[in-house]
Amino acid sequence: MLGQLHPDLIQEWLEAAATEIPRGEPLQRLPKVGSEAFAFAVVTPEQEFTLGRSRLRFPLMSAIKPFLLLYALTLWQEQVWTWVGQRPSDYPYNSVLQLTLDQGWPRNPMINSGAIALAGQLAYVGGATAFQTWLNECAGTQFEVDQEVLGAVHRHPNWQNRTLAHFLVESGRIADAEVALEIYNQVCCFQGTVEEVARLGLLLALPQAKVSDRHRQQVNVLMLTCGLYEDSPRYGLEIGLPMKSGVSGVMLAIVPRQGAIACYSPPLDKSGNSILGLYLLQRISRHLGLSPLG
Repeated sequence: MLGQLHPDLIQEWLEAAATEIPRGEPLQRLPKVGSEAFAFAVVTPEQEFTLGRSRLRFPLMSAIKPFLLLYALTLWQEQVWTWVGQRPSDYPYNSVLQLTLDQGWPRNPMINSGAIALAGQLAYVGGATAFQTWLNECAGTQFEVDQEVLGAVHRHPNWQNRTLAHFLVESGRIADAEVALEIYNQVCCFQGTVEEVARLGLLLALPQAKVSDRHRQQVNVLMLTCGLYEDSPRYGLEIGLPMKSGVSGVMLAIVPRQGAIACYSPPLDKSGNSILGLYLLQRISRHLGLSPLG
C-alpha cells in the first residue's frame, strides 16, 4: 500500500497543513534550524522517495529509543525486561513523578528513565560507539554523534534526567548515573538524514538477517503503545502504526511488512511531538486505510 503514496499527494497535504494545523515552537535548547525546515521520506525494499531538505542532517533525540531497545534485546535477550517494563506511561517522557510512583522501576524503554537504564548497560559493551557501529552496519546508514548538539546538551542543566539517573542508581537499576547519562546523551545526538531515519525503520518493518523476528515484534508493540508517551493511546487509534518521535522534530512510523515513513519538522506540540509529522501521518493512514478507525 505504501506504493500508493506519491510526492504530489504529500505536497497537496503540505499545502493544506498551512491552514489546518496549529503553530508550534521548536525545542529552544537545541541549535537552531529554521521552523520552516522540512524533510520527508518513504522507504520500502522496492522504492523510495524524499521531499524537502533531504540532505539536511539532524539529531534523532528520542527517535533512537526503539533501536536502543532493539540493540539491547539483541545483546541480552529477555533479560532486558528485568531492567525496564512494558507498560505505557501516564506522565510526560521525562517525568520524575512517574519514576517515583513506580519506585524506581522504568515504565518502558520509550521514556527517558527506561532509555537511561538501557544506556547504563551499554557501558559494559562498548558504549555509544559500539551501538553506532551496529546500527550503521544493520541499516546501511552513516549515523554519527552531532558534536554541536551534544555540546548544547552538555550546557543545558537537564535536572529531570539527572534526577532520573540518580533515582535509577538508588533503586539498583544502573551502577553510575554520570556514565549512563553520557551514553544516553551521545546516542540521542546521533545525526542523520530523513532517508537514513526511514532506513532505520526498515529494521522494524520487515524480517532482517541480524534482527530476531520476536525482538522486532516486541519493539513495534512498544512503539505502538508507548512511542508517543502519554499521547500514545490517542494516536494508536487515529493512526494505527508503531511510531516514535524526537524533540528535534523527527517522526518515524513503521508500516509492518511494507516499509517506513520518516518526517522532520521542528515545531512541536505540548507533548514534544512534531505537529506537521503527526498531521501527515494521520492523512497517510486515512488514505491507505491503516487506522483501526477506518
